[in-house]
Amino acid sequence: MSSIIVITKEDSVFRTIQSCLTHRPLIAQAENIESALAALQEKRYDFVFIDLGILSASSGNSDYKQALLPFWTVFPTLEIVVMCSQEFLREAVKAVKAGANTYITYPIDPEELNLVMESIYDFKIMESELDYLREQFWQADALNLIQTKSSVMRKVYEKIRAVAPTKTTVFLIGETGTGKGVLANLIHQHSNRRGKPFISVHCGAIPDTLLESELFGHEKGAFTGADRRKLGKFEIAKGGTIFLDEIGTITPSAQIKLLQILQDQTFQRVGGEISIKADVRIIAATNSDLEKMCEEGLFRRDLYYRLNVFPIKVPSLQERKDDIPYLSRVILNKMNKMHLKHIHDIHPRVIEAFLNYQWPGNIREMENIIERAYILEKTSTLSPENFPNELFESESLSRVAAPDSAGTLSEIRKAALEDIERDYLKNVLADYKGRINDSASKAGISTRQLHKLMTKYGLRKEDFKI
Repeated sequence: MSSIIVITKEDSVFRTIQSCLTHRPLIAQAENIESALAALQEKRYDFVFIDLGILSASSGNSDYKQALLPFWTVFPTLEIVVMCSQEFLREAVKAVKAGANTYITYPIDPEELNLVMESIYDFKIMESELDYLREQFWQADALNLIQTKSSVMRKVYEKIRAVAPTKTTVFLIGETGTGKGVLANLIHQHSNRRGKPFISVHCGAIPDTLLESELFGHEKGAFTGADRRKLGKFEIAKGGTIFLDEIGTITPSAQIKLLQILQDQTFQRVGGEISIKADVRIIAATNSDLEKMCEEGLFRRDLYYRLNVFPIKVPSLQERKDDIPYLSRVILNKMNKMHLKHIHDIHPRVIEAFLNYQWPGNIREMENIIERAYILEKTSTLSPENFPNELFESESLSRVAAPDSAGTLSEIRKAALEDIERDYLKNVLADYKGRINDSASKAGISTRQLHKLMTKYGLRKEDFKI
């Protein structure tokens, strides 16, 4: 049975929901988002019912997606229901468009409440059944990898699921750092060759003079310095899979030999005359436009057609932003396994910056940035101070951008003042390493006022300590 947390300051609202859903094993109340998130860190809840006024207060400029983000950072599959009065239905619809599941209106009608719960619950059952059927194919150690909220990434995994058991050549196309090597390994591990070698070759990292020898091997005396026979990657990968990354960089003569493998499944070592059977599946990858290279005479068109049997376009991180909170946690968990530290969280401001950043280096860049912050971090949360300044440039620009004319002048003024107030408090707390008395003295307010403002803006002194 599902557990529920209700975020409301009205005890009567909580009691109504509690009385309507007596069959639920756990229904808890929180008066604000901060206490609700603290409760979610302690225990898994399936549903969040949140008052629209509380959600609006934390969203500033009615950016409900940013206001809902902290919930999904804790539990990506959390179901969120917005509660509002009839006159605020338009705002409730905005919240649903931002990602909330649905809304209910005040006064809460028991029949409507149960109908909402049943419809969400039925959808979850249908979704979980589909996920179960999909996951029967995936090995247990791959289940974390294939979790995604991105529709384009789901299509990628569907293609991998379809092609993995076959012998077909796969062609991965995508920007540098998008994880093409990880996907190639995923295909191999779910193929009939999974018990055999998986050999990864970065073609662009091998000098042209050594490329053919590395790929196909050489005979003794084939060239100066060849004092013994050497087996190439295609022989070492016998029975398994070879992953040729940056295939567009290989030399014209290597292209001919690779074409022979794809056409006849045979090759010769450099300096050899005996044809060797190539019992290997080829997965190739590129971040270049091979079709354009063919037009320019830089790549063989017949080889391109042989490679392009089953193309899979791997999306950039910019194209799968919905996965950023989840991917950042996967990377953080990976860091915890590699190192002796135990950092359990990422500051919400960092996640917000991640969502606004362009990520030219894609997932690889994200991993490098998180690893650097992880090494520098001295608290249990990755804090903004340990991330590069350029990560927050878009945040600064958004602060000075033209305000949204959808709100009233009073609302825009209030939101702008809150932004200034929040940034000022962050700077003061950072200057004094989270010391409350010193920070309050610098700001010219009491420690009680400072605590109240920190709660309002979701600031914790622990995040500013070094």
